[in-house]
Amino acid sequence: MTRVKHAAASRKRRKKYLKLAKGQRGGRSKLYRTVKETLQKGMMYASRDRRVRKRDFRNLWIARINAACRDNDISYSKFMGLLKKKKVTLDRKTLAELAVNEAAAFAKLVELAKSASK
Repeated sequence: MTRVKHAAASRKRRKKYLKLAKGQRGGRSKLYRTVKETLQKGMMYASRDRRVRKRDFRNLWIARINAACRDNDISYSKFMGLLKKKKVTLDRKTLAELAVNEAAAFAKLVELAKSASK
């Protein structure tokens, strides 16, 4: 039986890892063992942060809506509760966009919500 050394496959595998590690500094982009560790940790952070990003954006939207509500003399929680009562189904992303870019439209929504409390 002939001897097989797997050199081509090993080189291909290493090149694949090194290509993924482009942009890292120093040995993190040059040394195979360090590259493997860096990529493994990077992939772990990427997986985690895809979920965290959703959390962060929701917090940002809530903060923007809250600020706009305070300008219109109503608390965030009351505003959201009254919108639910009026069966307005706008999500927080859309409400935040209205609060930042369309203040007049947001003020009308606040008036609509306040009319539900009466």
